[in-house]
Amino acid sequence: MTIKTPITIAYGDGIGPEIMQATLKILTAANAQITPEVIEVGEKVYLKGYTSGIPDEAWEVLKRTKVLLKGPITTPQGGGYKSLNVTLRKTLSLFANVRPCVSYAPYVATKCPNIDLVIVRENEEDLYSGIEHRQTDEVYQCLKIITRPGCEQIIRYAFEYAQKFNRKKVTCFTKDNIMKMTDGLFHQVFNEIAKEYPSIEHDHYIVDIGTALIASNPEKFDVIVTLNLYGDIISDVAAQVAGSVGLAGSANIGNQMAMFEAIHGSAPDIAGKNIANPSGLLNAAVQMLVHINQPETATLVENAWLKTLEDGIHTADIYSQAYSKQKVGTQEFADAVVARLGQTPTHFKPADYRPGAYTKIECYGGRPKTQNQKQLIGIDIFIDNPHDVPADELAAKLKSIQSPLELIVITSRGLKIWPNGTIDTPYLRHCCCRFQTAKDTSKLTSISHEELIRLQSEINKAGLDVIKTENLYTFDGILGFTLAQGQ
Repeated sequence: MTIKTPITIAYGDGIGPEIMQATLKILTAANAQITPEVIEVGEKVYLKGYTSGIPDEAWEVLKRTKVLLKGPITTPQGGGYKSLNVTLRKTLSLFANVRPCVSYAPYVATKCPNIDLVIVRENEEDLYSGIEHRQTDEVYQCLKIITRPGCEQIIRYAFEYAQKFNRKKVTCFTKDNIMKMTDGLFHQVFNEIAKEYPSIEHDHYIVDIGTALIASNPEKFDVIVTLNLYGDIISDVAAQVAGSVGLAGSANIGNQMAMFEAIHGSAPDIAGKNIANPSGLLNAAVQMLVHINQPETATLVENAWLKTLEDGIHTADIYSQAYSKQKVGTQEFADAVVARLGQTPTHFKPADYRPGAYTKIECYGGRPKTQNQKQLIGIDIFIDNPHDVPADELAAKLKSIQSPLELIVITSRGLKIWPNGTIDTPYLRHCCCRFQTAKDTSKLTSISHEELIRLQSEINKAGLDVIKTENLYTFDGILGFTLAQGQ
């Protein structure tokens, strides 16, 4: 007796129900050994008062099945609603977002007919941590959180993926020429882990030129690993360059759970019209079949889909006079794929997910290492300065406060404005005042938390509004903070 794998199904919003119905029709016809359990998520749930977009009982289903096939959802505007996708990825520890990007020329129009790359995007950290604050009337911030265990986990996953799927090269994208500590850590860990995979080539690009190369010469890339925000952007760029965002599927992988979805949105403007292309969700379902160890079914479905493209049976989004023979709707496209189950493409390379070749990849961060010697040596104190008190006056007031800490620099948006500020009209309404135990970084000594608290109290007594603080540390004598621009 065949044991079926339980999976959770979320139809989603907009075109979600239509493309999910089409996808499940194909999976059923292919005899996929799955037992679907349906949950409701998305817009209707938001509007019932669940600001996360998912009801409590749905979590229990997900924990039981550990696999989710999800249609696109709509997040209502305003009202404090949080992105359900981000919530699911973080709550279920889905640290790796895996987005294959393939061109299907000439049947899908593209200027780059030889694209076959995979983007492995970190899924839990970076600016997508969603930690934002309004600090003054005019100033908002979003914190970029990067951890060493998070870097180790996603980068190792990228190399393991390349190894298991016979990929030749892994490329790292960062912006560490500017963000030297956060992106710099990601690049450093990439170089460390790459040494453990000598049979796989590796290289690194600054993300801006790397993105330009995806748009102009995507054939040079094989597997790309990058941080959360960059990965979100470049995966859509790559999918569009390949021909259509509507064809791309996405896997969100954790060590215990997994979620599979199309990368496009819910497209409410075409919902209910039977014109949406279900290919993105279907390709995500193929990734799901590989993940749950049904490679033969994955091969069967993907080859039938490729044969449908070759035969010119196309939805409106990819229809062309040159290569299309029939324009069909969502459900008719699904019927065409079902009719070709068991056939293989002749122009495209047939899919071949070999049994046993693609075992689930588990990766954990936090390799054992010695503990750094951490020393508290100062504090950055952010001031709301709504009356545009000049930097010299602000410095004079701060320097009059008795403290073992010395005022070193005042900055605005990362730029030094005191001492010896060079800009004529600096932005003064949001100032960062850096205090250290010594100006000379070679002479820094420890300070107590009590002294930092006392300093903040004295600043408050001086009539200044402290809106945020960041403690300054050294780690084994190395500065744990960046210098100001111009310092």
